Amino acid sequence: MIIYGTALLAACHLLGAYIGDLLGIAIGVKANVGGVGIAMILLISVRHWMRQHGLMTQMTEDGVAFWSLMYIPVVVAMAAQQNVMAALRGGPVAVIAALGSVLLCAGTVALINRLGPQDPDESWKESTAKESHA
Repeated sequence: MIIYGTALLAACHLLGAYIGDLLGIAIGVKANVGGVGIAMILLISVRHWMRQHGLMTQMTEDGVAFWSLMYIPVVVAMAAQQNVMAALRGGPVAVIAALGSVLLCAGTVALINRLGPQDPDESWKESTAKESHA
């Protein structure tokens, strides 16, 4: 059902917010650090795991897809509330967090590219062959 997709998203959001708060406490900031991003990573991971195990029904997928479409406007609204200049004046934590996240993302993309198939055509052939047998 669509409500299950919404419940899945809510659970990921709550867990991401909690982990973001813990990260904020760990680095000495009185704020949530990356909670929305962590929530989206959790949602992507859970969706992938559920698909692999045949637990993701079309109705659940529709519920998750609806909120996925709403993700960008929500993030833009949240970013509009941030005061970047105050964060930069407040100390180097914002700059260190920004550089750290950029480096982490770049490293993750490089790792994924190295672990994947070297010939993109072969990857395409394998994925279409799997879909046609299912």
